[in-house]
Amino acid sequence: MNYHVRHSTTYDYHELVAVCQNVVHLAPRPVRWQICHRHRLVVRPAPATMRRRNDYFGNPVTHFAIHEGHRKLTITSISQVEVRPRPVLVAADSPAWETVRDAMPSDRTSLGLDTYQFCFDSPRVPRATNLAEYALESFRPRRPILEAALEFNSRIFHDFTFDPQATTVCTPLDEVFETRRGVCQDLAHVAVGCLRSIGLAARYVSGYLRTIPPPGKPRLVGADVSHAWVALYCGPLGWIDLDPTNEVLADTDHITVGWGRDYNDVCPINGMFIGGGQHAMHVSVDVEPIEENGVE
Repeated sequence: MNYHVRHSTTYDYHELVAVCQNVVHLAPRPVRWQICHRHRLVVRPAPATMRRRNDYFGNPVTHFAIHEGHRKLTITSISQVEVRPRPVLVAADSPAWETVRDAMPSDRTSLGLDTYQFCFDSPRVPRATNLAEYALESFRPRRPILEAALEFNSRIFHDFTFDPQATTVCTPLDEVFETRRGVCQDLAHVAVGCLRSIGLAARYVSGYLRTIPPPGKPRLVGADVSHAWVALYCGPLGWIDLDPTNEVLADTDHITVGWGRDYNDVCPINGMFIGGGQHAMHVSVDVEPIEENGVE
């Protein structure tokens, strides 16, 4: 499946901004099931400096600085991405979850160390007893890890309500878990926190999700938003991406931008500015399937 992705963010300031510095995670990450054929970042006003690199987790990241005064800032990311189907897995054939958990602390390979770091607390996702208790309802003794993960993913989908009005970007995990309401970022944090609380490695994944309209209805261009899900390390199966917001395994409808310990590590746009006073932000994300000869 091929996609054209356009992510546009506009900031309108009440007063003049003298200078700003920004770090953005907007370019799709190259992974074995995904190829980013083209990516372009357009910033207005034009930055005085712009630098691209990979961050600590290997995600593409861009730094830019604007040194001229401005009352409006637009950041537009444009990508063409190819997403391939992931292997079909038999959940019952996966190893017992305790086997995966117990093997990680003694694995001193580079892969093992990279995996083990996702077992611990992060700034937005602390481990907790109540999170462990919730996870253990699915992760029963000696149960195959993928079988348990699929049930766990389904339980979050049914137990939590997707509610864009219930939380803000600053709402703590314990409040989301108590109210059982939030957006995809909140549900991903809940899943990550539960899995880490029983000793498993889980990472937060940021990206986009294709919106499929109801039968006979036109696609709502601009209706998409940044999406988030969780990846669980399943031993010999590697990392398996679970989307609790939609009760599915991530596949060709999911476009990966990056991953980290939590939202803070892969925030789409992060930075600072001097001046500006109050400001308003508008975000639009369009994910359009394309064919070789044009839009699907």
